[in-house]
Amino acid sequence: MILADKIINERKKLGWSQEELADKLSVSRQSVSKWEGAQSVPDLQRILEMSKIFGVSTDYLLKDDIEEVIPSEKAESDTSLRKLSLEEANTYLDTVNKSSGKIALGAAICTSCAVPLLLLESAYKAGAGISEGVSGGIGAVLLLIFVAISLVFIIPAAMALSKWEWLEKESFETEYGVDGAVRSKLEKFDPRFVRGITTGVVTILLGVIILVAVSFLYENNESLIIAAAAGLLLFISAGVNTIIRVGMIKDSYNKVLQEEDYSRDKKENKVMNAIAPAYWLLVTAGYLTWSFVSKDWGFTWIVWPIAGIIYGAIAAVAEQVTK
Repeated sequence: MILADKIINERKKLGWSQEELADKLSVSRQSVSKWEGAQSVPDLQRILEMSKIFGVSTDYLLKDDIEEVIPSEKAESDTSLRKLSLEEANTYLDTVNKSSGKIALGAAICTSCAVPLLLLESAYKAGAGISEGVSGGIGAVLLLIFVAISLVFIIPAAMALSKWEWLEKESFETEYGVDGAVRSKLEKFDPRFVRGITTGVVTILLGVIILVAVSFLYENNESLIIAAAAGLLLFISAGVNTIIRVGMIKDSYNKVLQEEDYSRDKKENKVMNAIAPAYWLLVTAGYLTWSFVSKDWGFTWIVWPIAGIIYGAIAAVAEQVTK
C-alpha cells in the first residue's frame, strides 16, 4: 500500500474531510488532494505531523511493504495499564455532554436557594405586613425545597457518570485513533468553551456591580440592598450554570487525553485525593451554619471564592510535598 492510500485510510478512520486534515497540517486542501492522488509527496515535517495526529509510526506511512497499521508507541508503554477504546471514549463524552446540562442546572438552582429567603426578608424590612418569624420560616422551607429540587437533577446525572470515575483517578492508555479523534473534537469545542467561561464570568460580575451600585446609591435602604443581594445570587446562578456546563465538557476531553489537571502526575497526587472531599464538606457545613445563624445570605456567599483560593493554595503545597 502506497503513502497516498494510507493517508486516505487514516483520514477516513477519523472521519475527517480533506479540508479538515489540511487545516491540522497548515496546508491547502489542494495539497492533501495531490498527496492522496499520488501527484506529490508531503515533506518530512508533514509526515511527522501526520504520524502524530494519526497515531501511527512513520515507518508505516513511508514503507510501501508495511500493510498493517503500526501504532506510534511511547518509549516505554506500560501494558499493565487499563486501555480506553474509541467506542468507550465516545460513550463517555456523550454521557458527559448529556449530564453536564442537568448538573449545571442543579447547581444553579442550589446556588439560588436563598433567593426566596432574601426576598421575604426584604419584604419584611420594607414593612409589607409580614413578620420576621414568618418570613424566616417560609424562606427556610423554600430554601430546603430548592436544595431538594437541585438534587433531583444532580444525583441521577452524577450516578450516570460514576462508572467513569476511573478516568479521573487512574492512569490509562488509549487505543489507536482515540487521541486523534478526541483532540479533533476538543479543537472544535474550544471556541464554545471560551465563550461560555467569558459569558459566565461577565454575568457574575454584572450582578456584583449592581449590588455595589445599589449599596452605594441607597445605603440607607436596607430592604432594597437585601433585594439586590437576592439579584446577585440569581446572576451568580446564571453564571454558574454556564461555567459548569462548558467546564464539565472541557474536563471530559482533558480526562480522555490525560492533560492539564488530569495528567498522570496529578492523578498520582494521593494527598489531594484524600483532602478534597473532606475540605469541601467542611466548607459547605461552615457556609450553611454561618448563613443560618447570621441570616445574612447576601454576604455569606463570599465563603465560596475564598474557599476556592485557599483550596488552590493547598493543592499547590500538596503537589510540591508529593514531588
